[in-house]
Amino acid sequence: MNHETSDLAQRLDELESRLAFQDDLIESLNQVITRQDREIINMASQIKDLFTRLSEQAEPADPGSTAEHEIPPHY
Repeated sequence: MNHETSDLAQRLDELESRLAFQDDLIESLNQVITRQDREIINMASQIKDLFTRLSEQAEPADPGSTAEHEIPPHY
């Protein structure tokens, strides 16, 4: 095995090592993205629920029963 072949083998080993590291990194990043996607979907659902509850509290159940339409008790 000459020096050139040895250098080529060393470079190939280094590239294979880098590729394995990159594959592991890509898999880790994919897991993070998947988890964050689930969290975003969950938070969006919670925000929608909170908005609905807030809207329900802001609107009176019977529009005719608001304080503006009530006769003061002294009349």
